[in-house]
Amino acid sequence: MIDPNDPLDVQVAKQAKIIDALVRRAGRQHEVGHSAYAAFQSAISLQEQVWAKTRDLERASNELELVRFDREQTQKNLADALSVMEGGFALFTDGKLQVCNDLFKTLLPDISGVILPGLTVDAYFDGLENSAQTVRGDTHTHDKFAEARHGPTGESLHTFVLELKDDRWFQISQQRTSSDNVIILQTEITDIVRKNRSERDDLIDMQAHYLQAAFDHMSLGICTFSRDGTVMIHNDRFRELLGLPYILLQKGTNFSQIWEFIENNYLISISDLQGVRDWMTRLRTDGQLRERLRHASGRVLDLHVHRLPDGGFLVDIKDVTLESRTTQLLEKRVKARTSELTEANRRLTRQYEEQARVEEELRLAKEAAEAAVSSKTRFLAAASHDLLQPINAAKLLISTLGDMARGSELETMIERLDGSFNSMETLLHALLDISRLESTGSGLSPSEFCLGTMMRTVIEDQAPIAAKKGVKLDVVPSSVWVRSDQRYLLRSIQNLVVNAIQYTENGRVLVGCRRRGKSVVLEVWDTGIGISHKDQKRIFDEFTRAENVPAGTGMGLGLSIVDRTCRHLGHEVGVRSKPGVGSVFSIEIETVSQRPPVAMPELPLRNVSETELDLIVLVIENEPDVLFATVQKLESWGASVLGTRSTPEALAAVRDLGMAPDIILADYQLDGADTGIESIRQVRRETGTHVPAIMITADRRVALVRAGAEEDFTVLTKPVQLSRLRPLIDWKTRAMAATDKSIA
Repeated sequence: MIDPNDPLDVQVAKQAKIIDALVRRAGRQHEVGHSAYAAFQSAISLQEQVWAKTRDLERASNELELVRFDREQTQKNLADALSVMEGGFALFTDGKLQVCNDLFKTLLPDISGVILPGLTVDAYFDGLENSAQTVRGDTHTHDKFAEARHGPTGESLHTFVLELKDDRWFQISQQRTSSDNVIILQTEITDIVRKNRSERDDLIDMQAHYLQAAFDHMSLGICTFSRDGTVMIHNDRFRELLGLPYILLQKGTNFSQIWEFIENNYLISISDLQGVRDWMTRLRTDGQLRERLRHASGRVLDLHVHRLPDGGFLVDIKDVTLESRTTQLLEKRVKARTSELTEANRRLTRQYEEQARVEEELRLAKEAAEAAVSSKTRFLAAASHDLLQPINAAKLLISTLGDMARGSELETMIERLDGSFNSMETLLHALLDISRLESTGSGLSPSEFCLGTMMRTVIEDQAPIAAKKGVKLDVVPSSVWVRSDQRYLLRSIQNLVVNAIQYTENGRVLVGCRRRGKSVVLEVWDTGIGISHKDQKRIFDEFTRAENVPAGTGMGLGLSIVDRTCRHLGHEVGVRSKPGVGSVFSIEIETVSQRPPVAMPELPLRNVSETELDLIVLVIENEPDVLFATVQKLESWGASVLGTRSTPEALAAVRDLGMAPDIILADYQLDGADTGIESIRQVRRETGTHVPAIMITADRRVALVRAGAEEDFTVLTKPVQLSRLRPLIDWKTRAMAATDKSIA
């Protein structure tokens, strides 16, 4: 009948109702009882029940009294705890104020009167936002109060900082409890904010000190100006470069005062001042200003002005006097070098006066060289082809004359003529290389290739010269792959080997490679005259030779070309040498991943120059002098030669012959759109035979080498090295004959 889980006052009320019902029942017992004894028993039973309920009622009353006492004690303890809290505390139940401490009420005196039990959360934050003590900032402050009215979601905590007048700061925190009550805490953080502000100011002051120290140690003159144009930070270098008095360049000085002082004292050239008078307009339009000024002291200054995000601007000044003078010297040097090139071409013209065709070609080359001042590309295009063509013809004719005059009194004269042509060819190549490197670095075409193959090519080219001089020339085989420009690296290695042979008497020259991390170092060793320590740096300058070099042994261009080429390619050049012992020149090159070994043709070991060239050779060359010289040389070797000038002539000669030639020697650039590649294709198609072919051309493009690999012909550059041409013809024709036998 009584639920023990009910509150004590509810249980007492129920017991009182039960007792009252029992008493009424006892009064009615005489009406329903059948005997006095039954009535007596009922009375006794009723009395016992009344006593039991009375005891229960007294016990419940005592327990209720204890609960009331505990509740009052708890409320007193809560009030004591709230009163000693350092911050404001308030408990809102069902969105209304239940209890708070005095600090919560007195935070804002002008709204303390409305902070009473029953105050809603929204009303509290409305009063907080509209209080006269609250500092109202931007819209962000209003947003913070709007977010606070919604309160935290779930168990989350929501806090924001409130600024009050007199530089007081409070942190307002909202915490939702598990029973959906909201607790609001007010914590004063004024000391923390002021301390952080002080530390921030100290840090800013320290950074300003560091910034000023950095400015003072810069080689540039630096000065920053505020939005209204007054000096903020500067270094002494700025004042020194402009020649300003110390008292003028102080913090707060306006830029217009500084500029007025410069104009009145003529510190800057008048013509330069005209260029920066409208500097403020240009600064607003472009965001920066760059001018070169000439100072009254003779210094040349670079002025840079940059806009700053806050509307101010920064001015930096650099002394470029030395750079300006160097530029002028370089311009003079370029003019002098151009004059030297012009003079060199004039000398070449005089050497070829006896030959009308050669004179015409040199005239074109001379005109191209004179036009190179404005367009070096046009000069290189003419010189690379037109100058090498007559030299190629002359070399072939000289070689033929040498064979014809062997044993006669003209042999010595022809050898001297051949030596002069070799010197002229070397000089021409050097001049062309310098012009290419000076005009642009764009002529470089880096690719990946086997360095060992290039080393062997150089050795094969220079072996006859070394043997004639009595110098032993060796190479250490290598299979390393590198990334570089094949043409320019080949020329660099050739220059080093030629120099080593030239300055070595009855000794040895060795070419090899060494690994160094991710690079490979190509080295050329010789046992020659050596180079003194003071000459080891200057020998890389143009037209400079070591002091111990005999007169008439070169122009001093080879090493300068090697150094300049390797700088364009990103290779490092080095030298170690000792006078009387020898030298080691090195080039460090970037390596790439190894490739499968490429089968290279082995040239015959026997001396093929002593055997008759019993072959039918088809020559396709549009230049008459070159064609004549080539035919004469091949016929002196014993070959039967079909000399033609174009693809149609070559096809007609093959049809008249009635059979395929043994080999084709073709120039690349023929008349009009005709090319040697097309000639080789047409002859092979006409004869139905894959005729061996060699392309002899002044064109040094890598694309032509790739075309040769695709079309199966070998590319030799003009002037052709006869020491390579004769063995190559022999090897290609013997390889073709061996193929025919295997097919048969």
